[in-house]
Amino acid sequence: MSDRIKIGISGGPGSFSEEAAVYCCAKNKIRDYEIKHLITVENTLSFLDEGKIDLGVFPIENSNGGVVYESLYAMAKHNFSINNIFEIDVRQNLLALPNALRKDIKKIVSHQQALKQCRMYLKRNWPESELIEWEDTAKAASDLSLGKLSENSAVIAPLRCKDLYRLNVIEENIQDLKFNFTSFLAVSKYEY
Repeated sequence: MSDRIKIGISGGPGSFSEEAAVYCCAKNKIRDYEIKHLITVENTLSFLDEGKIDLGVFPIENSNGGVVYESLYAMAKHNFSINNIFEIDVRQNLLALPNALRKDIKKIVSHQQALKQCRMYLKRNWPESELIEWEDTAKAASDLSLGKLSENSAVIAPLRCKDLYRLNVIEENIQDLKFNFTSFLAVSKYEY
């Protein structure tokens, strides 16, 4: 029987939720863990209810983008215990396919929160581009890499996604505020 802690996160490989989970484990001296990329907060809390994970990590608020509504809606449907509340500095980046030129970008895809955190940047620099909400920043990067998004799309995602999904950086640190912190919860199953 393994004592490895199973951590479910609301994000894919390379997501800010993954970064938050790694940070939380380091802060709490948890060394033996595995991360399950569950993409959404609803999935994370459902897995927690079903005992498929020991800990769930997801964002609740950003200093610029405000409340993460996806989290509020999911939290209203589930019971859980809060183990930790912590924040990480979030740096948003505009990524595209390796041969995409800036002038060819017509769509910008990302999680609703990332779009909010970059709204003034997008208004100033990409006023003609269509903004498309996606379930996760890292999933948007992955889907662009896999051809699930059109070639004239760019994604707002963590810089780590550049190497993970073989994308190019159009521009780094595009969030509207220099200091852009997101608060995360680390939660466990509620014991009645």
